[in-house]
Amino acid sequence: MKKDLRINSKVFDGAMKAPNRAMLRAVGVTDEDFKKPMIGVASTWSEVTPCNIHIDDLATSAKKGAREAGGVPLIFNTITVSDGISMGTEGMKYSLSSRDVIADSIETVVGAESLDGLVAIGGCDKNIPGCLIAIANSEVPAVFVYGGTIAPGRHNGQDIDIVSVFEGVGQHNNGDINDETLRKVECGACPGAGSCGGMYTANTMASAAEAMGMSLPGSSSNPAVSPEKLADCEKAGAAVHNLLELGVYPKDIMTKEAFENAITVVMALGGSTNAVLHLLAIAHAAEVDITIDDFNRLQKTVPHLADLKPSGKYVMQDLHRVGGVQAVMKMLYEGGYIHGDCMTVTGKTVAENLQEAPSLAEGQQVIMPFDNPKRKDGPLIVLKGNLSPSGAVAKVSGVKVKRHTGPARVFDNEPDATAAVMANEINDGDVLIIRYVGPKGGPGMPEMLSISAILVGKGMGESVALLTDGRFSGGTHGLVVGHIAPEAQSGGPIALLKEGDMVTIDSDLQEISVDVSEAELEERRKQWVAPPLHRKGVLGKYAHNVSCSSKGAVTDYLNR
Repeated sequence: MKKDLRINSKVFDGAMKAPNRAMLRAVGVTDEDFKKPMIGVASTWSEVTPCNIHIDDLATSAKKGAREAGGVPLIFNTITVSDGISMGTEGMKYSLSSRDVIADSIETVVGAESLDGLVAIGGCDKNIPGCLIAIANSEVPAVFVYGGTIAPGRHNGQDIDIVSVFEGVGQHNNGDINDETLRKVECGACPGAGSCGGMYTANTMASAAEAMGMSLPGSSSNPAVSPEKLADCEKAGAAVHNLLELGVYPKDIMTKEAFENAITVVMALGGSTNAVLHLLAIAHAAEVDITIDDFNRLQKTVPHLADLKPSGKYVMQDLHRVGGVQAVMKMLYEGGYIHGDCMTVTGKTVAENLQEAPSLAEGQQVIMPFDNPKRKDGPLIVLKGNLSPSGAVAKVSGVKVKRHTGPARVFDNEPDATAAVMANEINDGDVLIIRYVGPKGGPGMPEMLSISAILVGKGMGESVALLTDGRFSGGTHGLVVGHIAPEAQSGGPIALLKEGDMVTIDSDLQEISVDVSEAELEERRKQWVAPPLHRKGVLGKYAHNVSCSSKGAVTDYLNR
């Protein structure tokens, strides 16, 4: 007798469920189909960003794979927003909160429609953690598919990307390039579909998902516009059906060791600081005990190997050409850095998958050898001290300055800080503080790529330190520290800083401090009054429910 693979859709059996079946008959479900598992295909297709413009075709491929494997596939949609468009605007406040809207909407459809399995396809930065949070909360067999990286643009014979445009604004403000050159960079940076090309947040989180075992081997580095990407989706549809047959659930894959594999790959690739925030949030949804201190533990042992943008020369498409994330994982596994016994969405372990993985191409220069790494330890560090007792996050790859002490230049919002930079009011040696932009205070913890790129474009990327309780884009590089926690809105020490206070960042000691006594800070705290929280709409709900960034900025955390 054929095994019944249905988990939830047995709710369509019997006379009492005739109305339920009647609704689905209208979309093409047949008598025979009601005996099969129903597999949702969560599509983040949208025309508002190149990261997701092609995902409708990918969803169709996933549907084909699920149907041919013996399932009943049903495509549904959720939102996406473009960080590149919202950067430096009020719209950026919606970016991080969109992660939770995506997660909640996918979980809602899976639960409400009694789906048995799920393929989730994401492109832009928040899609990936949003999909993975939804997978963890939905608790049905599932596979995540990354929409893929964009091809690099070209200008004057050089590869460029969206970060080149942000930095071009600073170069233009500095008088280093003219209007015509800036326009050429603007027009050439994004040549088509796919997520931002360097080891920025989307490519970082896609690599982490594959390392965690939640994506098919090789899929995270396959470009957006390629036959391989269409094949990824078709295979994912079939893979979910296979997981149903095997009885493998997300909880069997998303273990502590799997998260350690993800952190290890992120460190080796020099990934985005946002990986800290998102992996903590995914772990929370999966009920896995991962804390911000686990990142520092692994940072001390995992070398930075990838010469990828923003601090290196190459982009994700280059990594794809030399073997992709699977080749890097194989190298790390053979070096003793990866847990090989973790289950994956193939139904096989990491070690079994890596037996079939390619090795890095001979003579390639994208990934450095263990005996000559970019950095002997990981580039993502958590700093603590009297300015950030709960931890702050910095990416130190390519940053020559190990210690910086300077006077605080304090701003309560990004526009005022940006205006000061553009007016040449910030000087070498300063510590530029942007506060009240954390998860609650922003609200939404906006990214500071615009102002950090302007500083780099003006040649101040390592002479001015930029500190914030907000976030940074994966494309940010320079002397920057984000996720300062507790945030200003919650009365963290960053709220108590005054103009001219001497602030020190020490990456070797992993410390961030202000030269003000505890007694003085306590006196200032007595005078401090919390600004009112945002009151209405999505941002109001977010501000009143979101946790500290050091806990992943989650919105269902009971002990915030």
